[in-house]
Amino acid sequence: MKKSFKLILGVLTAAMLTSFIACAEEQPPFKTVEKPEPTTSEFASGADISWITKFEANDVKFYNAQGEERECTALMKEIGMNTVRLRVWVNPADGWCNANDVLVKALRAKQLGMRIMIDFHYSDVWADPGKQYIPVAWENFTLDEMKQAVANHTQEVLQLLKNNQIDVEWVQVGNETTTGMLWPMGNATNSMTNYTELSNAGYDAVKSVYPEAKVIVHVDRGDELSRFTWLFDGLRRNNGKWDVIGMSLYPELNSWEESNKNIIANINTLFDRYGTECMIVEVGMSRTEVATAQAFLADLFRKSIHETNKRCLGILYWEPECYTYETYDKGAFTDDGRPTDALLPFGDYINY
Repeated sequence: MKKSFKLILGVLTAAMLTSFIACAEEQPPFKTVEKPEPTTSEFASGADISWITKFEANDVKFYNAQGEERECTALMKEIGMNTVRLRVWVNPADGWCNANDVLVKALRAKQLGMRIMIDFHYSDVWADPGKQYIPVAWENFTLDEMKQAVANHTQEVLQLLKNNQIDVEWVQVGNETTTGMLWPMGNATNSMTNYTELSNAGYDAVKSVYPEAKVIVHVDRGDELSRFTWLFDGLRRNNGKWDVIGMSLYPELNSWEESNKNIIANINTLFDRYGTECMIVEVGMSRTEVATAQAFLADLFRKSIHETNKRCLGILYWEPECYTYETYDKGAFTDDGRPTDALLPFGDYINY
């Protein structure tokens, strides 16, 4: 769920997705792989709060339920979260979410003892299923040069964090790469091979700095199985590498129960098909629908913990702190800067 894009691009993207999903459904499934032992690590409960330093620069304040002012990262921990997700852009025009800005936020999470996920967009701006813009500095690169740029950027950012004694547990190589990244070169609908090579360059770069970090390949609409099987079947055919399948879920208000049912079924199906765990790295719902959002998230936590045999590693809310300045409407704070009850499941989940 990012910034809106042009209508014509949306129409073309929808057409491409419809086409490749139809093709994917015509192909027989891969043989089920041998299952590894389920993980026993702590369930990740957290949020992407990448906007926080920009908010602070614009004098946005945050308060706990009692009205006491808090730094946002500390407030997330107070709510009960144990994980922070931070996005990275290559050369953003305003500087927010570049390597140095990510370091500032990662240091806060480290000092609070929180777990950290880094989300590489491999773009100067938002990357999602409708747009995967090549960074301006990389625009004229060949495939080999682009792979090297992906590797260098990944290593440089992660090495900066490691040099500051920051432990990174998960790394996304691309954001919502449903049809690849770094378009048009890495558009998976045109060349799954190119996309796989670019993604693998990111994977190998992560492992060169943080060998134990789990690398995530992230797809939107976690309740739609065909989007995942199309991409991951293609990656597997081309020797693609990943450790965890990342998922987004932004359900409609009147169908969240069905969406939750479907994403849990998909987590189990994808584990059977590929032998890798899943993680719901983005969720959200309208901040004005507090009771519905709370019910949706509580149900999602219960199902993820109890109905996946530990195949789901965690749930992260996308930018819950939004209530002013940015116009994003799926935050989870009140107009006076306090967390709403929609976030209660992120602390209560340990009792589910």
